[in-house]
Order: sequence, then C-alpha cells, then structure tokens
Amino acid sequence: MTKLQHPKFTQFVEGFEDLLKSVSSEQVILERGRTLLQSLIAEDNWLPESFAEVGAGSYRQYLLHLDAESRFSVVSFVWAPGQKTPVHNHTVWGLVGMLRGEEIAQGYVFAEDGSLKPDGEPVLLKRGEIDAVSPSIGDVHSVENALVDKASISIHVYGADIGRVRRSSFQQDGTQKVFVSGYTNA
Repeated sequence: MTKLQHPKFTQFVEGFEDLLKSVSSEQVILERGRTLLQSLIAEDNWLPESFAEVGAGSYRQYLLHLDAESRFSVVSFVWAPGQKTPVHNHTVWGLVGMLRGEEIAQGYVFAEDGSLKPDGEPVLLKRGEIDAVSPSIGDVHSVENALVDKASISIHVYGADIGRVRRSSFQQDGTQKVFVSGYTNA
C-alpha cells in the first residue's frame, strides 16, 4: 500500500522491492538500502505537506508505504522543536535518512544490573545523512529534534510494518514497557 505518489518515491520503493527480492543478508540490505535512501533524500521536492505536518503534543509518524508482503515500511518522522522519543527499540533493521533539519540520537546498552547506560556519545544526524539500527548493530536509542526553532523531518525504512511491531520503551533502570506505535495517518 503506497500512500504517497511521486515518481522519485516510486523509484525508491521499486528499488527497495528489487533489493529485498534478491538479497536476504541484513548487512547487504543495510548497505544497498543506504544507497537507495541517500538518492531519495538528496532532493527535498517529493514529500507532500500532508506527510510533513508537525504535531504540537508529540512527534508524528506518517506511513508513506507498506510493502504488500510487509517486508518493509517507509515512514516520515516529523519533529517539532523540543520533541524527543523515550528510549526505545525497533526489533527489526532500519535506516534513517535526514530530509530536513537535524536529529540527535543517543544509543544505549544494558549494564550488568539491567539498567541503561549511554553507548558512546550522541550522534548528530544532519541533512542528507543516514543512520542504521538493528538488533545486530545496536537497536536501543532515543532521538530528538536538534533544532530549537524549527521542525525536522527524517525518512525511515524498516524491515517490517513498523506501526504494528510490538516494541519496547525503557526507563533508566531498565524497566520495559511494550508498545505498538501505529501511524499518525492510519
């Protein structure tokens, strides 16, 4: 199901479909998928405003495309100034490309006592840059809009229908809460 109709986006979706038909290695999917996503976010002329509207109370997650077999989904995340996620996981591979603005992502790992501790320094993702997540390379993080005066928008590609995946958010002590994110436009 494609919610967004634009030639550049259609080309991206078709490229990702071809990739997943020919490759099963997560590492290769992330490498080649990064190239496809880089091409998509190189220009900022294809995302309609209806998929870029800011929410006052929380960041928004708009479904742009869901593969017919739920092998992957594409969403736009729209962040108002000051908006931030809780610490959370994904349970599947994902790619994040910055279309507009900037985000700060802080990775986390579990300490021996089960609490969370930062995994390295925060990463600043600028316009045109791409990051990856997955249980095999690091899957627990928090994300926030790095800009204090305007919205930021990132395009995410996940290896499942991310709006229906049972995921978890975490407190600093490691306490886990299961959630299903859904989509702003579903």
